[in-house]
Amino acid sequence: MRRNNSSITGYFILFFVLVLVGAVVYIYQSDTFEQNKPVVSAEKTIYWNLRDKLNINISDDTGIKYYKVTYIDGENETVLGTKILNNGEKNIDLSLDAPKVGMFYKGQDVKIIVEATDISKWNFLNGNAIQVTLNIIIDTQRPIANAIANTYAISRGGSSVAIVEVRDENLQDMYITFNDKTRFELTPFYKDGFYIALIAWPMDIEAFEQVSLIATDKANNTTRTKVPLYVREYKYKTDNLEISDDFINNVSTVVLENSRKEIDEDLIRRFLRSNIELRGENISTIKKVTLDAMDVARVNSFEISPFKRLANSKTLAGYGDQRNYFYKGQQIDTQWHLGIDWASVRQAPIHTSNSGKIIYKDYLGIYGNTLMIDHGLGLSSLYAHFSSAMVDIGQSVKANTHIANTGATGAVFGDHLHFGILVQGIEVNPLEWMDRNWIQTRITDIIQNSKKVIDSK
Repeated sequence: MRRNNSSITGYFILFFVLVLVGAVVYIYQSDTFEQNKPVVSAEKTIYWNLRDKLNINISDDTGIKYYKVTYIDGENETVLGTKILNNGEKNIDLSLDAPKVGMFYKGQDVKIIVEATDISKWNFLNGNAIQVTLNIIIDTQRPIANAIANTYAISRGGSSVAIVEVRDENLQDMYITFNDKTRFELTPFYKDGFYIALIAWPMDIEAFEQVSLIATDKANNTTRTKVPLYVREYKYKTDNLEISDDFINNVSTVVLENSRKEIDEDLIRRFLRSNIELRGENISTIKKVTLDAMDVARVNSFEISPFKRLANSKTLAGYGDQRNYFYKGQQIDTQWHLGIDWASVRQAPIHTSNSGKIIYKDYLGIYGNTLMIDHGLGLSSLYAHFSSAMVDIGQSVKANTHIANTGATGAVFGDHLHFGILVQGIEVNPLEWMDRNWIQTRITDIIQNSKKVIDSK
């Protein structure tokens, strides 16, 4: 009997241990008793202008049952938001209003305390809790943003220079925009707080609305200042071009193949894939390359010589020509020609007009073999359709360097040079940059005169 009682006791103990182990395993593996604390997603230091809402995210694997957000400024505490959630929510996006403060409030030593508890049964059924402290910097002042000097007028496709003043201890971003559509980066200039940019009126923007200087700080205070530019009329010509089956088969097709693009059976679609889709990608590449190459170091001046035409050449097409493309008498496309085409003898030598650094050397779709040279301050020159090149990417070149020979690569009818001038990746009218007087009066003098204004401040 004793053995039987011992056996029963042993079985009971074993059963109890198994139940206990099972319970422990269940607790540790069950979502009901999960141990992960809620997560508060927000910057540890937040700049707040007290006008915008404060955005905070709270998340949890099982669900939030309670949260509280408290604003503390050293003297006062204000609850910005609190709630008990009966069903629990896994993701909560809070958009909180600022506390009411006086006109002259500066907000020293401000903190936000975020408390949250989930619906887990862990911690003796009380759930997992978290408390996060966020440092708040109150900034209600807009940045200082002034136009100091700029070119008087600009034409469609033309260039300009602007020198501006931007100041803010919490500055986040600053740039110049054309019609709020095209962004131009600023380069530090001359003295602290002053910046310079070459800007342009892109050909694909028909109407001039406004050129603006935008400055935004980390608290999202924004200042918008007008850059006072006037419009100068400039007339461009129109060309009607008939596209043949031969051109599509022997030019457009080759360009698409070299660019690893789909070759459509339909000839019109094949031409349009090259002339619209590929052209757009090529223009995007040009802009990216030139922006990536921009030097952000401070400049005190900008010296540039007039660019020269290809020696002993004839002009085949000008900048800004509107090209209407026809196929069997029906118009199928319209594009802008964004450079100057010069033709001389086959494989004519191409020389630089200014020193610079080679930032691109590759096959570029409709442009064919292409070189780009960075001349500083976001100004670059482009040489397309060449047959052979004497320079390599990353190489610095001096003025009058023999860099390449003309060719017929890309979407062209014959051997020539497509020459372009780029302002932060936008092809502008090269004739301006080939005119010594224009460079002097529209660019160099403006920069020099701006220094006098800066010195007087």
